[in-house]
Amino acid sequence: MELLFQNIQKHVPLSLEEQQLLQSVVEINSYPAKTILQQAGTISNQTYFVLSGVLRNFSVKDNIHEQILHFACEGWWMADMYSYFSQKPGNLFIEVLEDATLVILTKDNQEVLYQKLPKLERFFRILAENSLVAHQERLLDNLSLSAEERFVKFCNKYPSLIQRVSQKYIASYLGVTPEFFSKMKAKLLRK
Repeated sequence: MELLFQNIQKHVPLSLEEQQLLQSVVEINSYPAKTILQQAGTISNQTYFVLSGVLRNFSVKDNIHEQILHFACEGWWMADMYSYFSQKPGNLFIEVLEDATLVILTKDNQEVLYQKLPKLERFFRILAENSLVAHQERLLDNLSLSAEERFVKFCNKYPSLIQRVSQKYIASYLGVTPEFFSKMKAKLLRK
């Protein structure tokens, strides 16, 4: 839980009493790799904070091709934001890629926290703003950068994920085939 408190304290201070209140409304669970936490077509009522492990969220096109939108490792949050906020069925899956221990906050308990600790509403607003900025940056990168440039940026921005996430998942995140990714990576290594 210390990692969660550190994450929150980057933006808002929490007293020991406030930390205890937060701790009383969340769950901590461990999941093995390949566990599906969220199914496309269902309504998301949970958000996840990663204490250990790696998650991915992705969509499936034509029941065949996966498109990864995000990864999350220690200290990061993940949810199907569309479904979580709209309370409509989502289009994303969330899967555990590496055995994970997660803090789980339900939508109902998040609302309780907003009432009892209004400063957490500010915290989650900041997270939402940062997420919006990151989404916009990724969209612009996908429109304006080559796959090679996107990969270099990914390596610089998320160095801890390079060794932890399989190449096929990085390829999917970059929007290229695993074969193209392998050739591109080999070319970069020769430079």
